[in-house]
Amino acid sequence: MGADIKKLRGRIKSIDSTLHLTKAMGLVASSKIKRATEAMLKGREYENAINDGISALAGSSECRKSPYMQKRDTHRLCLIVIAGDRGLAGGYNANLFRLAREYEAERVIPIGKRACEKYGKEIKLAEDFSYTDAAAMAREIASGFCEGEFDQVGIICTKYVSIMSQEAQIKWILPLEQREDTPSHSVLFEPDEMTILNAAIFEYLAARIVAAVRESYASEVAARRFAMDSAGKNAQQMLDDLQLKYNRARQGAITQEITEIVAGSDV
Repeated sequence: MGADIKKLRGRIKSIDSTLHLTKAMGLVASSKIKRATEAMLKGREYENAINDGISALAGSSECRKSPYMQKRDTHRLCLIVIAGDRGLAGGYNANLFRLAREYEAERVIPIGKRACEKYGKEIKLAEDFSYTDAAAMAREIASGFCEGEFDQVGIICTKYVSIMSQEAQIKWILPLEQREDTPSHSVLFEPDEMTILNAAIFEYLAARIVAAVRESYASEVAARRFAMDSAGKNAQQMLDDLQLKYNRARQGAITQEITEIVAGSDV
């Protein structure tokens, strides 16, 4: 009986420590959600605006000659994989890497500590990823695409659906697509459409990368908060059950001691 009480006390102490950890991590995630979602919305807004501009240019017959719109027969991929900086975020990282395994890439550019560790690259934290980082990456990717190092560029990231739902997805960013629903614009481009497109491509790629990183980071924070809330509830339930078992064991031990004392006095 004494051994059982000691074992229960140890388990209660361990789960109580875990409960404090999950609560602390949940509070940290909660404090970051507002700032992360605001940055995500701004990134989406800028991405949509530059997409509209690029779509207008890509709809021009002149721009079809641009190297950034050329589709090739080969399918060598360059993938930007954006994962989390930390774990304990439910299936956030696992879902992303599961999607990444579906593609054989000639080159992988990881962002986020978990992705950088997985692919053996220098650490680039998603939380600290800046527009300057994205601009440098955009120029490197554009150069590699034009030189034929790869034929298609995609971003594997996470779509923020809600605080309880995030989905791993892939976004193709090169070569540029000529959308069928692109409206005709009576806009004059100087000096010409292709020159503007080739100059704006770096801004376009940087905007797509930054928007994907910000949305992925907001998804990571939301996933961690939800995971920590669930873990906290489960830990509290286990703690309550163990406390009940502990109280019953103690009560049983006390009852046994009283019975032995009474039996001894009768002798």
